[in-house]
Amino acid sequence: MTYGVSASIAHRHSMYLVIPAVNEVSRVKQHAAPSQLSSLSDRLRFITHQAKRILLIDVSNCSAAEVEKIFRAVPELVTTRQRGSVLILTDFTGASFDQEAVRVMKETAVFDKSYVKKSAWTGEEDFCRELSESLGEFSRREFLVFETREKALAWLAKD
Repeated sequence: MTYGVSASIAHRHSMYLVIPAVNEVSRVKQHAAPSQLSSLSDRLRFITHQAKRILLIDVSNCSAAEVEKIFRAVPELVTTRQRGSVLILTDFTGASFDQEAVRVMKETAVFDKSYVKKSAWTGEEDFCRELSESLGEFSRREFLVFETREKALAWLAKD
């Protein structure tokens, strides 16, 4: 079942996730097989902005199932980088969510935390702010929300 934006946020407090201690390599394999990653290359890829490599997670106009699939593939890219080095821009414009998609996003945010330097989001601002707050509380990470990709990229590239 796909929830509208407000229903998705309303359910955020009823979702809990227990992540067992698991070997990182097996955890990555569990999230995405290499063939899955290659099929997502236009939605999940590194771009360069002002000489900085930034992981673009583009879930714009995706269904809840597509959002879930894309976020399951994120750890394979992020965990190959140096800890505390990854810059991430996620575009949620027009994306749909359900409980499972949000759960996977929360799980990924916790798992990738030690590899991420900064995360920026763009999309419908009110929704992104609420989701950012929910995921931030859960993962103990900060997800700043920007009006446009350009503003988000400028902030990410700034030291």
